[in-house]
Amino acid sequence: MTLFTIRQDFRAPSFGPTSQAEIYSEAMAQYRWADEIGFDFAVISEHHGLDDGWIPSPIVAAAAVAGATKRIPIMLSAVIVPLHDPIRLAEQLSVLDHLSEGRVWTVAGAGYRAVEFEMAGVDMKRRGALLESHLRTMIQAWTGEPFEYEGRTVRVTPKPFSDPHPRVLVGGGVEVAARRAARLHLPMMPMNTEPKLQEWYHDEAKKVGYTGGFVMVPQGPTFIHVTNDPEKAWAEIGEYLLYETQTYASFQTPGQWSTPKVDASNVEDLKKSAQIVVGTPEQVIEAARSIPQFGAMTFNPLAGGLPPKLAWESLELFAAEVLPQLRVDG
Repeated sequence: MTLFTIRQDFRAPSFGPTSQAEIYSEAMAQYRWADEIGFDFAVISEHHGLDDGWIPSPIVAAAAVAGATKRIPIMLSAVIVPLHDPIRLAEQLSVLDHLSEGRVWTVAGAGYRAVEFEMAGVDMKRRGALLESHLRTMIQAWTGEPFEYEGRTVRVTPKPFSDPHPRVLVGGGVEVAARRAARLHLPMMPMNTEPKLQEWYHDEAKKVGYTGGFVMVPQGPTFIHVTNDPEKAWAEIGEYLLYETQTYASFQTPGQWSTPKVDASNVEDLKKSAQIVVGTPEQVIEAARSIPQFGAMTFNPLAGGLPPKLAWESLELFAAEVLPQLRVDG
């Protein structure tokens, strides 16, 4: 079974023809479209201080998506937990859990862009410890009972819609992250496909007596564009996709491995990446059939400020000629 995911970062770079307001409007319309045709996840990310307006407030966006859709699960991937006050974050996610009737999944990330920690006045060197302590605080807060936090009594209400709390997965891509997730009795959503992550996770889970946990491994392409003329499409979308991949790659710290990262100096490099599929309906069907079970095809229709007209042409062709065939496959 292949999962279908739609991701929006709400970016509007200055070289593109689309305004920030238009990007927001079109992104919401595309989330509604994905909900109606049966996509499996709507994904929203978080970054701060980008010139192109990369969305800094995913919880607000998720509330809007929840109100605009009926059934699609919404994944916050990821919320940079150390940048937030854990009590306020627990309150916001509890309210969001009610508004969405339990449809929101939160990937709790430690963060990796130094400028974001500087903006928030948070010591980046403590991000791992802060992620773990904040999550412990949030889990306790979601009981709805008063407790002591930093020398004062606090209480988070309302209790979440979900029992015992909203679905939270711990992000990361190294051993310490896998063991942290298991210690917290939470599942993990890693940023890469390192095989040992599952070994480390289950080893730590056994040590702490946690059963039922899992590692949701990210597999499959992270940009899909369906077209009847791939060469023409590359000429139209290449500039935007190159901007998207180069800016994301620039965020990564030395030694960091992230599955969506593509190292590209030009459009020809993009064409060689397994993370990017720009092809005819038949080629996209073939690519989907090669994805491991429970892997995902991720659509990022407005990547890098890609013009909405081009994005919609791809989405509509996917709905008309690709999705029906994949549903026949089961």
